[in-house]
Amino acid sequence: MTSMTGYAYEEKSTEEATVSVEIKSVNSRFLDLAINLPPYLNPLESYFRAKITEKVLRGKVDVYIRVRENESDSEVIPDTNAAVAYMNAIKKIAEATGFADDVSLGLIISQPGVLNVNRKYDVEKYKAMIEPVFDAALTRFMDDRMREGENMKADLQKKLEKLSECAKIFTEWQPKMEQYFKEQITTKFRELLEDKADENRIMTETAAMLVKYTINEEIVRLNSHIAAMRDELAKNPAPGKRLDFICQEMNREINTIGSKNQFAEVGAMVITAKDSLENIREQSKNVE
Repeated sequence: MTSMTGYAYEEKSTEEATVSVEIKSVNSRFLDLAINLPPYLNPLESYFRAKITEKVLRGKVDVYIRVRENESDSEVIPDTNAAVAYMNAIKKIAEATGFADDVSLGLIISQPGVLNVNRKYDVEKYKAMIEPVFDAALTRFMDDRMREGENMKADLQKKLEKLSECAKIFTEWQPKMEQYFKEQITTKFRELLEDKADENRIMTETAAMLVKYTINEEIVRLNSHIAAMRDELAKNPAPGKRLDFICQEMNREINTIGSKNQFAEVGAMVITAKDSLENIREQSKNVE
């Protein structure tokens, strides 16, 4: 089982550059992936995105890839025509406004287009520099998510066992509830009709009452859902969405048991079961 939250950071320095990769994620219903690269490395985004989507199914994942080069091979090309044009324009403005017409070199070269940086980026070279750092960060990131996921799995299993104990209590009280209904109906008939009470009528009314208030079907379905959740936890590496669906079905059965209940002991178990189920539901939202 894998958690949707995780963090990893890797950095490596060589004679050419220092490369760092940071990956972090939080909960999300679907996969929401953002990869932040230097603009000149945008052609590599799809490559690193595929590496993430191959391993991550859900979560809001942010990836930051940074490259700090030790030496620059940039070529700076001056545009003298643009510089002269700026100088003449500034002089005209000075004459028109009455300001001094002294034009500093710093003012000229600070204008856009006067100095142009020409640089060719070898994308494959940068890919070779980044990939080992990225792979190490991704491995650490997945290990972090897996570690937290295993802790969540243990917690879910513990809460599921508590829910299973509640189901056992419901099973134990089911015949007591049925016996209670039988006694209630028989007593009412005896009080109203005394010796004239029709046993067949009593049995018919009892049967109708049991059909309406028995919790046998709900217990069977609840145990089936508990078994299904155990199976998901044991076999499914990404059970998050499935667990949420099973929780909805469990909640329906527990609510029905609560609405049919006539005993304080069963009512207490309904509250315990709902509390355990809510904890399971909340925890399942953190799981892939």
